[in-house]
Amino acid sequence: MAQRWATFDCYGTLIDWNGGIRGELARVFGEERADELLARYHELEPQLEADGTRSYREVMTDAMRELGAPAGEGDALARSLPSWTPFPEVPAALMQARGKGWKLAILSNTDRDYIEASMAQLGVPFEISIVASEIGSYKPALGHWRAFEEQVGRLPDVHVAASLFHDVAPANELGLPSIWINRLGEQPGPQPSRELPDLNGLGEALGELA
Repeated sequence: MAQRWATFDCYGTLIDWNGGIRGELARVFGEERADELLARYHELEPQLEADGTRSYREVMTDAMRELGAPAGEGDALARSLPSWTPFPEVPAALMQARGKGWKLAILSNTDRDYIEASMAQLGVPFEISIVASEIGSYKPALGHWRAFEEQVGRLPDVHVAASLFHDVAPANELGLPSIWINRLGEQPGPQPSRELPDLNGLGEALGELA
């Protein structure tokens, strides 16, 4: 039987990205400003990533400066990321997928040291991990999938992610089946192949698509 590959976004899909960022924003700027600044962070981050020249550490630090972080706190997000934790259902769902014979890869808009720390938090083996700072490209550009294709010889069977903008839209562009993890109850723009509220039911959804 041919190998089946599932690729995953990490932050927001497997690791609680909003929770990690918001917690630091609340600590630095105060609880009452955290939600407003989190929304602003989401606007800043894609702008800072657009040309692919910054490491993710630099993206987070530049964003914090733009938000007005006080002296000594510009790298607060960069320092905190390795401690960000998985969503509760994620490790078991990934192990179930592995148990069904799926090979797993992470395609992440981040740096090598961060993804290594996050994979340790997840505690589940991944065959491949591709990070933006090593390929000079941030999703929604197609560099991660092209790098995966170079390593494996073909595109993955299914891509799993929480971001319509960064992940589902480029998967559609490549003709890839996608599973959208809609944790925030959003309305789809780009249409995923499947939608789940979290990673419960991942193994069944993967099997339906491949």
